[in-house]
Amino acid sequence: MLIMIAAVAENNALGKNNELVWHLPNDFKRFKSLTTGHHIIMGRKTFESFPKPLPNRTHIVITRQKDYHPEGCIVVDSIEKAIAICPKDETSFIIGGGEIYTLGLPYADQLEITRVHHSFEADAFFPEINPDHWKEIFTEFNPIDDKHLYSYTYQTYVKK
Repeated sequence: MLIMIAAVAENNALGKNNELVWHLPNDFKRFKSLTTGHHIIMGRKTFESFPKPLPNRTHIVITRQKDYHPEGCIVVDSIEKAIAICPKDETSFIIGGGEIYTLGLPYADQLEITRVHHSFEADAFFPEINPDHWKEIFTEFNPIDDKHLYSYTYQTYVKK
């Protein structure tokens, strides 16, 4: 199974200047619990936004740069090659950024979205989720609290 996982604002914003524009500690915990032990597919800029590789995950980085070889990563030049590396009988995740989500959407079986209930200025965006192709099967609202400046909703979609 191939799952796309993303935190997405009301205007489909993902981030600006290769950084998230919000901080949701519970979403980070959810991301970690879902992706640990699995292959994660990302673009070069997303990988470079991490201070170090994420522990206990196999990193597959998509880039057009021929001489790009970060330690501990598998580097490929297409979404198709990235998906081909993932074990067929296991769950793998596409984790961003915007271009990779757009390329990966046709291949995804499921979407794990954290919908941040605010609009942000951004330069990276998640593609539109077409209700003709995706069915929402789970939703859980989370209000603003002392650690979260924005309310947010966990949403799970499966391909129709």
